Amino acid sequence: MTETGESGGRKYDPAATHNFPDERLNAILPDLLSDPEITTYLEAQNVNAVTRKGYNDHGTKHVEIVRNRALNLYDLLKGGDVGFNGAIDQDLDEADEPVIIALAATLHDIGHVVHRDEHVYYSIPLAADLLDRLLPEFGFYDASEAVRMKAEVLHAILCHHTEEDPLTTEAGVIRVADALDMERGRSRIPYEKGGRGINTLSSQAIESVSLRPGDGSPVLVEIEMVNAAGVYQVDNLLKAKLDGSGLENHIRIVAVNTKAEDRLVERIEL
Repeated sequence: MTETGESGGRKYDPAATHNFPDERLNAILPDLLSDPEITTYLEAQNVNAVTRKGYNDHGTKHVEIVRNRALNLYDLLKGGDVGFNGAIDQDLDEADEPVIIALAATLHDIGHVVHRDEHVYYSIPLAADLLDRLLPEFGFYDASEAVRMKAEVLHAILCHHTEEDPLTTEAGVIRVADALDMERGRSRIPYEKGGRGINTLSSQAIESVSLRPGDGSPVLVEIEMVNAAGVYQVDNLLKAKLDGSGLENHIRIVAVNTKAEDRLVERIEL
């Protein structure tokens, strides 16, 4: 994996050395990322979220960060011998695990085109229609396999919010990755419009997020805060997504306040 982008998102690197097959994902990603209907959804879903409701970005950039971090989590968890059960339970291939993750990460927020409130439930029928078209076009799946892939992607989409607990590791990855889009600048739009809610202020306090292999756990998430307001992002939002994800025992989170004059909270460890 290599770090790219102003927001610290991580790009999936097909040249990296893995202990699992990723040729199918690499074949599918270009078509997924360039599909005109999907790219339009990612732009349109920001209208209700940002323009009308004043939330932080939930469009193309958010999806890119979530997808990259989800694939990064997948790499690290697989490298730590964490089992994935979504594809296996459906008699699909191991190569389908990262495809499920990439598809769910890309489509998880499209329900925003209907409404920000309860958007996860609107994402399901919209994503189902897209998957009915996309999966056969990819050329890897017969009718039965396409239905099983669709089932796993929709489950992961549904569980990215905390109302529904993930039943698969793939779904848990999407839920945690969604919360890892938390650096400052991600709240730039509502902040510049005068937004001063706790979600906006706290995300201004997060300088960077990085993922790497942990010592004693497959994944270490390191978060740099520049003031104590970042505690809300870590303890209320990220912890809420991690709890019930099925990944609690595999991900260690360390957040450090690096601003010398603000030591109200110096370090949080989950």
